[in-house]
Amino acid sequence: MDPNPQTVLPRTKRKPDITTVLRKSWYHLRLSVRHPSRVPTWDAIVLTAASPEQAQLYDWQLRRAKRMGRIAPSTITLAVPDPEGQRIGSGAATLNAIHALTKHTELVVNGGDGAVGLMGKKHILLLHAGGDSKRVPWANPMGKVFLPLPFLAADNPDGPVPLLFDHILAIASCARQAFKNEDELVKNQAILDDGRALLDTGIIAVRGNAWVELVKLACSCQPLISELLKSKKEMSLYEDLVAAWVPTKHDWLQHRPLGEALVNKLGKQRMFSYCAYDFLFLHFGTSSEVLDHLSASDSALVGRRHLCSIPATTVSDIAASSVVLSCKIADGVSIGEDSLIYDSNISSGIQIGSQSIVVGMNVPKDSDNMAGNSIKFMLPDRHCLWEVPLVGCTERVIVFCGIHDNPKNPLKKDGTFCGKPWEKVMHDLGIEENNLWSSSSSQEKCLWNAKLFPILSYFEMLRVGMWLMGLSDGKNLHYLPLWRNSPRVSLEELHRSIDFSKMCTGSSNHQADLAAGIAKACINYGMLGRDLSQLCEEILQKETSGVEICKDFLALCPKLIEQNSKILPKSRAYQVQVDLLRACGEETKAYQLEHEVWASVADETASAVRYGFGEHLLESSGSKSTLAFRNNNHVSSMDKPFCPKTVKVELPVRVDFVGGWSDTPPWSLERAGCVLNMAVSLEGSLPIGTVVETTNSNGVLIIDDSGKELHIKELASIAPPFDGDDPFRLVKSALLVTGIIRENILVSNGLRIRTWANVPRGSGLGTSSILAAAVVKGLLQIIDGDDDNENVARLVLVLEQLMGTGGGWQDQIGGLYPGIKYTRSYPGIPLRLQVFPLVASSQLISKLQERLLVVFTGQVRLAHQVLQKVVLRYLRRDNLLVSSIKRLTELAKIGREALMNCDVDKLGEIMLEAWRLHQELDPYCSNEYVDKLFAFADPYCSGYKLVGAGGGGFALLLAKNATCAKELRSMLGKNPEFDSVIYNWTIY
Repeated sequence: MDPNPQTVLPRTKRKPDITTVLRKSWYHLRLSVRHPSRVPTWDAIVLTAASPEQAQLYDWQLRRAKRMGRIAPSTITLAVPDPEGQRIGSGAATLNAIHALTKHTELVVNGGDGAVGLMGKKHILLLHAGGDSKRVPWANPMGKVFLPLPFLAADNPDGPVPLLFDHILAIASCARQAFKNEDELVKNQAILDDGRALLDTGIIAVRGNAWVELVKLACSCQPLISELLKSKKEMSLYEDLVAAWVPTKHDWLQHRPLGEALVNKLGKQRMFSYCAYDFLFLHFGTSSEVLDHLSASDSALVGRRHLCSIPATTVSDIAASSVVLSCKIADGVSIGEDSLIYDSNISSGIQIGSQSIVVGMNVPKDSDNMAGNSIKFMLPDRHCLWEVPLVGCTERVIVFCGIHDNPKNPLKKDGTFCGKPWEKVMHDLGIEENNLWSSSSSQEKCLWNAKLFPILSYFEMLRVGMWLMGLSDGKNLHYLPLWRNSPRVSLEELHRSIDFSKMCTGSSNHQADLAAGIAKACINYGMLGRDLSQLCEEILQKETSGVEICKDFLALCPKLIEQNSKILPKSRAYQVQVDLLRACGEETKAYQLEHEVWASVADETASAVRYGFGEHLLESSGSKSTLAFRNNNHVSSMDKPFCPKTVKVELPVRVDFVGGWSDTPPWSLERAGCVLNMAVSLEGSLPIGTVVETTNSNGVLIIDDSGKELHIKELASIAPPFDGDDPFRLVKSALLVTGIIRENILVSNGLRIRTWANVPRGSGLGTSSILAAAVVKGLLQIIDGDDDNENVARLVLVLEQLMGTGGGWQDQIGGLYPGIKYTRSYPGIPLRLQVFPLVASSQLISKLQERLLVVFTGQVRLAHQVLQKVVLRYLRRDNLLVSSIKRLTELAKIGREALMNCDVDKLGEIMLEAWRLHQELDPYCSNEYVDKLFAFADPYCSGYKLVGAGGGGFALLLAKNATCAKELRSMLGKNPEFDSVIYNWTIY
């Protein structure tokens, strides 16, 4: 049987699900950055720049991307300017960038084969970003590749605004794995399954000998580039360099700049192209195209408010469809529909029209110059407005134009300014042509080189700006002389004179101030629902005062905790202080306080199991509160004369389909949890059990399945914290949570407790929790306590906190309740669990038994190592983690419906998404062996995942059909690469 039947990509145009594809790409990017040994990342990322100054800006952006986890720490980043700031074309810039990279990494050995051999093994992402963006002029200062693109911004509301560059990195992370053939391009989401790509220029991948020869040429390219500089010619990547790999273009190329050298050096190799049908470009070539992308109706795609401070609707007029990013907006501001406002401080009295773009504006508060005016400045509909800091200039120059103005269009051929023909502009304003363009210049006259923008005081520039845009009728006599007599610059001159250092500092401080304002509001007025750890990262970019701001926040914490002690979980309050201490550089204090965080989680879990339980759990026997607690609960029969009694409890293991992590404290103590799992026996038997029997001698004898024994005579010695290597801490904790030690039940009798778990260690089948449930249930039956399954499940939650392993309720629920079940938890005191058994039809049972393989991977894992990382991220209110667990609970609901409808294929899809989300929570929940196993099984399966927290243990492989299941079982048995064991199972 062929599990990979050939398919033909359709040529019909279908609307791609950009949201889903981008989200998968971002997941892939985060995985490659956090765990590059599993998902290889780029060895180097190189950007070309137009000038050394722009290269400094790009280096700042690359450092930002690395700090925010967009680029792996091991990846080399480099911004390479065109030599002498002169345009040499994208082809020559490619050679120059590769040469600069070899020098940067000290790989050049006299330009010899050593450098070439080492570079030939590297995976490099090279992006050309050195253009002047004439049709998106407001993006010139930042570089068009770094313009704001808030796609999926809502996934991480406390993080910085996503940029176009960030999304390119996400898509490129998939392409890094997809350079083998077209099928892998589709599979890894570099190309959509209908043949379209998310990159408007496609991907040029240079591999093998072609790459080696290109590196050789780059290492010796300096004479060629010098020749280009002298001749003031350019060499294109898309026309010239690529043509060297196309034999039919060689004759044409010989007559191009450096064409002969390209043919001689590269011409032996051939270029192979794959053309997908119905490409859909995400193009950002004009300002109007940028706004079109942001006006998408998909609310899950575009974040319209991100890291911004905006006033109430009663004191401002901000359209719901406008996009406001990293901005501080004052009262009395109006923003029209579908406008983009980014990285700006807008003070009162500013009106911004519809479909407009405002970037980097810092409009100060009212001054004497503007006193008495309710409206300081108006930007008409369909206009752009931005500020540019210039080298040697104290004032930032205010720049503006119409959205549809093309700065390249000549004066006499459709050239416009602010949407009006030049002739009308000059007539209305009384401006002469020679005021804008030098008569001696040979350049074609256009908006790009028009000396339009005056350098004046800030509010004078605002007033003159409104006049130039045609909003100051009848005031030519006042503004025309002011404009004529002022120093003025063109867009072209601005592009060459930007003070990138000042721009970077200003942007960093602006972002830090916004983050500080949001964090302060969260502490003063809120319930600490924001990710303060992430906000502090931005605050610390303000080098002079960032630490002091964090110290001020730390000083506010005691008052906050005191005011909200009844409703704010202590674990969260302590974690906030830990994060702030680390931001202040107080690592030792932060480490000491971490113990309080975990102690609080344990205490909150105990209290949620039963009101007051946490306070009484560890009290010595005989105290007043203990006796009161005892009187309200069961009365033991073990203080009566000795009567032999034996209890045996045997339980199945559980396999979980989806929903895990939503059952884990503190999530389940604060939010609803949903899990879909199934109880199974392995190899025809129930693998987990205990025998508890009374003895007429004092103390407790514990025997495990390895033959180890422990006799405890002094029960008062049983107290947490327990040693992590103590093999008997589970039974000790069970004696505590059942009240046997607290209530001094073993006065004249003793206990003998034997336990076993006939499954491999670190199985992921919930073995530890289910064994704990068996022991707790057995002990409660011995003392005639409440052995109801829900009570046992909640007591095991406390037990695992005492053990120090943590854990949720799904494992014990999975083992205590038979069959397939969907379980919900409701936060509160007590924590309430509701189990919904799924009455499985014979058809569903048959399908699952035929298609589901339960496989032990041979990889041992420890759940608490993964669990602690995930719990810590939740305590920090990591937004990506919160949204991932929310999605897992949604999938549990969907999975329940799928099984009720006997839709096993849908269950497979859910398992795959659940597995992706588990890796989002912690990339170390898998490893190279598991990845290889799943890649091997993928052609045969509709879904797969590791059970439990992951990291190893058992895997579920849901085959496409019974035939695929048999084939996969056979292939795994024959393949020596996999030390795996397939277990026979039945639903219990």
